[in-house]
Amino acid sequence: MTNADVVDILEQTVRLLDLHDADPFRTKAFSSAAFNLDKQKDDFTNLTTAELTQLPGVGKSVAGKIREMIDTGHLTELDTLLAQTPVGVLAMFRIKGLGAKKIKVLWRELGVETLPDLKAACEEGRVATIKGFGANTQNKILHALEFLQNQQGKLRMDKARQVADTLRNQLTPLFERVEIGGQVRRMAQEVDLVELLIETNDPITVQRQLNTLPGLVKNEVESSPFVWRGMAENPMVAVAFSTYPRETVDCQLFISTPGPAHLAYVGPTGVSLLRAALTSPDSSETAIYAAAGLPFVVPEMREDASAFAWASQHTPADLITWDDLRGTLHNHSTYSDGRHTLEQMATYARSLGLSYFGIADHSQTATYAQGLKVDDVQQQHAEIDRLNAQFGPTFQILKGIESDILGDGSLDYDDDTLATFDYVVASVHQTLTMTKEKATARLLRAIENPYTTVLGHPTGRLLLAREGYPIDYQEIIRACAKHNVVIEINASPYRLDLDWHWINYAQEQGVMLSINPDAHEMAGLLDMHYGVAVGRKGGLLKTMTFNALTLSEIQMYLVKKKGV
Repeated sequence: MTNADVVDILEQTVRLLDLHDADPFRTKAFSSAAFNLDKQKDDFTNLTTAELTQLPGVGKSVAGKIREMIDTGHLTELDTLLAQTPVGVLAMFRIKGLGAKKIKVLWRELGVETLPDLKAACEEGRVATIKGFGANTQNKILHALEFLQNQQGKLRMDKARQVADTLRNQLTPLFERVEIGGQVRRMAQEVDLVELLIETNDPITVQRQLNTLPGLVKNEVESSPFVWRGMAENPMVAVAFSTYPRETVDCQLFISTPGPAHLAYVGPTGVSLLRAALTSPDSSETAIYAAAGLPFVVPEMREDASAFAWASQHTPADLITWDDLRGTLHNHSTYSDGRHTLEQMATYARSLGLSYFGIADHSQTATYAQGLKVDDVQQQHAEIDRLNAQFGPTFQILKGIESDILGDGSLDYDDDTLATFDYVVASVHQTLTMTKEKATARLLRAIENPYTTVLGHPTGRLLLAREGYPIDYQEIIRACAKHNVVIEINASPYRLDLDWHWINYAQEQGVMLSINPDAHEMAGLLDMHYGVAVGRKGGLLKTMTFNALTLSEIQMYLVKKKGV
């Protein structure tokens, strides 16, 4: 169990203690421990109960509970609270804007115990009549319920890949060939079906083996002798295992990968890709595209037919790859809400073969993330100067900041402080409920600010959890082109924002894009792999990728941008 696991359990316990009207002093004890332990950078899971009590915010009683969850993997008190709480009530915590107090009112006063019950109560206007709710809150709940319903049964790209890799690793020792296909192979940002293809001439044996794998539940009705269908339980997602003899595996792997519109596309030869795959004597993917008279398209770009317009002007060799990245620009350290120090983060970036590491800790208004005051900025810059002297000319830390875009579109800090940074990532973190007009105007003012270098996660979305605020994409992208502002592809699998559909439009307008991990710990830098996948899906050229610039090129760019 990790530090983060312990904090998650403590926070869940706090929510349920609030929900069940527990002793407020006990609730506060758990809350204080969770808040303070979340800031701990060192591993505390090996500490004794007595040693835990020496940590800020951790009393003797809570220390014992922490030791219990580390030693046993669960917390008896939380188990009891969970048993007393209907599953539907627990699900309400996923609704944006609903905390324990409001959920308690809905449960106790309206008798709402499921999400369908809550939806009905909103549609009938009963929620609006409750003191402290009103029609506006009722409408927001309805909108959030619709969003959650649309996301049901889906996993983020990273989680789906983990499920697919685990299943493939379990099956590879048993069969000649096991391939990951479908949405996972084309790196879809949200996945509702994990597909694997198994080479075999004995599908019955495959069925028997699959029935013995832990964590899988077979759907007998939808399965057949050649296709096992069912659910993976943790995390929950639909899975399908198809069996094919050796001579057809390549063809079927190709057919499983694209989205329907891509597969149905008819090329100059008059046949669709699907038809070409089924009739081509050569089952290699390049041969299948050639049989349809179409240029080869990489798996990531096979979402729809839009890839063919891109492929008529470019080749796969033009696409960004991990090896093309020379640095990283949106990262956090212990100066704000990161888990590793500036030196640790930079050293790890260097070990990955990068030649620059851009630190962009949170700005002063972001008090929830321990944003940097002006004195903190000066202290960090002094440390960067010291570290850069040690690293030498082949690797450098760049002085950046993730400046909050305030409600009126202005940036955090005064101009004198903003001028001390090499670059500024401007992002919205607060007041996310906006109309399209307001959100667009807010971003436009930030883009027009001469200190803005990069527009960070442009819509603020969290995949499968929170919709982004609506913006006029074309107006925002054109403004970035006019003011020479780079747009971020936030590579965190929680965000993947800018959405891939707008990448090629940005390129056409002359806007460069930066694949930024938004890393809060060393391992978070590896999230750039997801950013590369999304970039490739949208047709991102290495020549239009900001952090594919060399150290000297990006230093020259930043100096020119500042007008020095």
